Amino acid sequence: MSDPTDRSRRQWHFDWRLLVFAGFFLPVLVGLGIWQLERAGEKQAQLEQWQQQAGNLNWPQHLAAGLEAGQPVTLSGRYSEVSWLLDNRTRDGAPGYEVLTLFHPVQGRAVVVNRGWVQAPRRRDQLPDVSQPSGELSVKGRLSEFPEPPVLKSVPSDKAGWPKRTQSLSHGQAQEIEDDVASLVLRLSGPEQPGAYRADWAPDRMGPQTHYGYAVQWFSLAIALVILTVVASYRKTGVRNHNDNG
Repeated sequence: MSDPTDRSRRQWHFDWRLLVFAGFFLPVLVGLGIWQLERAGEKQAQLEQWQQQAGNLNWPQHLAAGLEAGQPVTLSGRYSEVSWLLDNRTRDGAPGYEVLTLFHPVQGRAVVVNRGWVQAPRRRDQLPDVSQPSGELSVKGRLSEFPEPPVLKSVPSDKAGWPKRTQSLSHGQAQEIEDDVASLVLRLSGPEQPGAYRADWAPDRMGPQTHYGYAVQWFSLAIALVILTVVASYRKTGVRNHNDNG
């Protein structure tokens, strides 16, 4: 029969350093999780507002209300013959261009439309054969920033006529061709849109679901911190290990 004094058991041991550490980081982790939930709610409300505006506002009303990147827009108008080929754009490892064409709505400012990706010819001195549908048509898409990298600067093309190859396209460059052009680019919503090429854009990385995912991560870390703190605060005591407890 074993001696009951040999049996070890766990008891709570106050470790002020551990509790201070947990007490500092737990509110931080919970606060970050709550903040991400609030951001998700704000983004969801913004998307719902944009969807409602897309069906109720025409292009001049969108301009008057103010344009924002990510906003869905429907336009009626005509493509012009002015197109830029945005260089160094790859898809599935193949080199190519994104085709940006100036679009003249029935009412309101002109806008540059990103029509998607086309593969580059084998020879560098050749440009892909791009064209645009004629006549009045309706296009749908989302607004985005002009493709203007912070370091790379565009080199003017010496090729006469259109389209022109460019390394970047700023709002100022577009204004050199059309004075009254919108400050954002319209990315076509998909390859089914009139004049679209390969318009399979990556989804918005900072949509509501992304914020919800971040919130879950922060709350999971908070729960893990609580569990680890509780486990570390309970230590075995007894005849065999009482000398290890101070």
